[in-house]
Amino acid sequence: MSIIERIKANPKLKRLALKAMMPKNQSRPRLWVKIFLNPFKHTKGKNSRICRFTRMDVMPFNNFVLGNDSTIEDFTTINNGVGDVLIGDRVRIGMSNVLIGPVTIGNDVMLAQNIVLSGLNHGYEDINIVPHKQPVTKKKITLEDEVWIGANSVVVAGVTIGKHSVIAAGSVVTKNIPPYSVAVGNPARVIKQYNPQTGIWERVTV
Repeated sequence: MSIIERIKANPKLKRLALKAMMPKNQSRPRLWVKIFLNPFKHTKGKNSRICRFTRMDVMPFNNFVLGNDSTIEDFTTINNGVGDVLIGDRVRIGMSNVLIGPVTIGNDVMLAQNIVLSGLNHGYEDINIVPHKQPVTKKKITLEDEVWIGANSVVVAGVTIGKHSVIAAGSVVTKNIPPYSVAVGNPARVIKQYNPQTGIWERVTV
């Protein structure tokens, strides 16, 4: 068993390690973690750019990968505290996005502005414990290659958006979206799909 696995398996050691790496009641890493641990753990691809005012709340005990020729714009927050954040090649993540792992993004994906992808949920069921102290649940969000998501959209935990699909601005995606689809609304529903036999994007009858 590795040192990291030992720490994760021991609640006391885990609390001590988290205290050493993060200030109390915050999710961002301490400066020494950013300087001495993260550069050796995380991967940034060739010609990729993380803009100056991006908030990188990434920790060394989970993975963060940014592929080649990809950009994360200013005022975006990346958080891998409870799950990996894996971003492919030629991805454009617009301003003020929030990505909370576990999240996997394929190649040639476009995210507009003010989008939230959160693979994390807080528990609330025990009314005698405040929600932020209850156990969290996590389910991976997957964006397959060539996905385009419009501004002000939300993708909830556990959702997969299929290849070359488009999510209209302001949508809330609560269920999987098939490949080659256009989805709109809250909750998002598919209104068009590409028909490979006709070569046409056809409207879906509800």
